[in-house]
Amino acid sequence: MNDSKLDLLLIHPGGRDKIYQELGEDLTAIEPPMWCGIIANYIRRKGFSVRIIDSEAEGWGPDTVSDKVAEASPVLVAMIVFGHQPSASTQMMIGAGECCSMIKEKDPDQKIIIVGGHVAALPERTVREESVDFACSGEGPITIRQLIDLLKSETPEDFSRVEGLVWRDGDEIRTNPPAALIRDLDAEMPGSAWDLLPMEKYRAHNWQCFGDLSRRMPYASVYTTLGCPYKCSFCCINAPFGSNGYRMRSPESVVDEIEHLYREYGVKTFKIVDEMFVLNERHVSGVCNLLIERGFSDDINIWAYARIDTVKDNMLEMLRRAGIRWLALGIESGSKHVRDGADKSLKTDDIVRIVREIQKVGINVIGNYIFGLPDDDIKTMSETLELAKELNCEFANFYSAMAYPGSQLYKMAEENGWELPETWGGYSQHAYESKPLPTEKVSAAEVLKFRDEAFDAYFTTPRYLDMVAQRFGWETREHVEAMSKHKLRRKIVEEMDKKGQDAAKPSAA
Repeated sequence: MNDSKLDLLLIHPGGRDKIYQELGEDLTAIEPPMWCGIIANYIRRKGFSVRIIDSEAEGWGPDTVSDKVAEASPVLVAMIVFGHQPSASTQMMIGAGECCSMIKEKDPDQKIIIVGGHVAALPERTVREESVDFACSGEGPITIRQLIDLLKSETPEDFSRVEGLVWRDGDEIRTNPPAALIRDLDAEMPGSAWDLLPMEKYRAHNWQCFGDLSRRMPYASVYTTLGCPYKCSFCCINAPFGSNGYRMRSPESVVDEIEHLYREYGVKTFKIVDEMFVLNERHVSGVCNLLIERGFSDDINIWAYARIDTVKDNMLEMLRRAGIRWLALGIESGSKHVRDGADKSLKTDDIVRIVREIQKVGINVIGNYIFGLPDDDIKTMSETLELAKELNCEFANFYSAMAYPGSQLYKMAEENGWELPETWGGYSQHAYESKPLPTEKVSAAEVLKFRDEAFDAYFTTPRYLDMVAQRFGWETREHVEAMSKHKLRRKIVEEMDKKGQDAAKPSAA
């Protein structure tokens, strides 16, 4: 075998236009593909040659990507569909599937493995339905390394030796024993292979740079932990990690990577990718105090996730001094009954108090809300919207409850025969095909329509717009007003409205 042949080509699939409709043009972030970067770093440190294609950032469609693959002719293509947050993995299957089909059409012999949260939740189905040779039942790095070793060996067909591999054996699909999780993150996966990514093409979400939208680029995202110790019913984060997948990098490793990005690439706007950064107080303090000591934290803008019940008053000043300017809080519902049913027991008074304490130290808050959780009806969803308006956070994300593969809701949906989206695009919050879960009292179309109307109501409320103007300036207020004019088309809502119109028409008799 030619040793100069490229060993691994990692691909981050595109399809932003189908996932976000017109919002993807300017308002959404274009984030570095974290898992492409850390797998590339891991594989390269094992002595293999690696490249990355970020088709989302490059704006390349499946045809261009497949041409690039044919030109590189790697030993293995790895299609990485983790997404930029856990629930984004399934919606990425649209672009991933199209890319894999085109690659195989141009070169049927090209070996392809597909890896990601969605894949780990449905590995056998993925191999059965997609134009791939292999799927990974776990997080990926060890499986990919062992597979490259095998494909370059004298016995390249003995796939039963590769841990975590799901593969075709004639007409059967076989699942090998899982690969162990990598525990020493500092030694094995100390950040991303930034030199393999188009760093000049990444941009932050619009809201992160309220007050100075010119700072959206350059942009980077880093991880400090993998996995999550919580088990919220609507979340699928632990599908590739299992029940004991929560792991931490050392604060030194994290801050070294942030400082490298700041000094080498001029990045001042960051995302901490962790599903829950503000969790382990010792870990958070270690990262924050090192950022403060390095002397550039006043010049950076970081956003991260937290929970109401993990944010401690004594941590807030430290977080702000470390450059944390936005915290995203999973508030989910304005109804305690609905929150309890989603395994998120919080008191409304605690939510209001913590949000105000965060804002008091100069950290902006993104409130995350979900409509259509299993116990929801129109009354409880209205309570959620009213809580969002009362809190009046600097930004808000409104979601519809989706039964993402790998979540408890997905298992409940299968067990109870609940209607699920017909295509993976239906799992996208912003897509035309979006189709959330119905509840016992509200249809999927009604949930989605309520969500879109709640978005409009929140971002056009005078109290919110006045706060934005006072907090960030009139230019930002005008930006928000322009943003709120974007109206998403929704297939199931259009069908519901049409049926309603038809029912209202007088009979032709």
